[in-house]
Amino acid sequence: MADTLRNTLRIWGRRNSVNVQKVLWGAGELGLPFERREAGMEHGVVDTPAYRAMNPNGRVPTLEDGEVVLWESNSILRYLALKSLEAAPDGPAARLYPAGAAPRARVERWLDWTLSTLQPAERNLFWGMVRTPVERRDHKAIIASFEATAALWAIVEAQLGHGMPYVEGPDLTLADIVLGAYARRWFGIDMPGGPAIPRVEAWYARLEERPAFQEHIAPPMS
Repeated sequence: MADTLRNTLRIWGRRNSVNVQKVLWGAGELGLPFERREAGMEHGVVDTPAYRAMNPNGRVPTLEDGEVVLWESNSILRYLALKSLEAAPDGPAARLYPAGAAPRARVERWLDWTLSTLQPAERNLFWGMVRTPVERRDHKAIIASFEATAALWAIVEAQLGHGMPYVEGPDLTLADIVLGAYARRWFGIDMPGGPAIPRVEAWYARLEERPAFQEHIAPPMS
């Protein structure tokens, strides 16, 4: 791996942020060493002038790679994959972020779909069931979010009907990383009445076997 990716990556963000987790998982799959610094929620930092100079949104994650500073988790994933491809064209990034307009666009659509569609739908489910005390839960909002999210996982179930082990073919891609981070939340919340999605369950079981998933995604949700 090129020296520009050795001992220079710094990822700001708390481990229990799904957007931080995506980046950590991606870095792990790419074999990139990095330093993580706590930021967000109970750790503070994000409202300091120094942090806002890097990320004016005051959110996590933020990536520092030498003089390069980036925010937005999916953009960070793309950047890490592209940098890795520059350093090692036949390395793991060649599978995570495949070349060619059509293969790459098919991966990209899931990155966009996760942010535009899946994340907004499941937000009230996760926050309501994991980060809200029982006595303060808005059960109507939780149920509506659960039903909306279930319908979206049915879309992924149909996509996996192509007979391949991963969302866009035989290899793990960035699409599986962004979706898999949210699948951890879906399967980690005990709610009755979910749809039958055996292909998604089998796909998720494959993700669970990956060391980078186990390190960065599998820990208890909070």
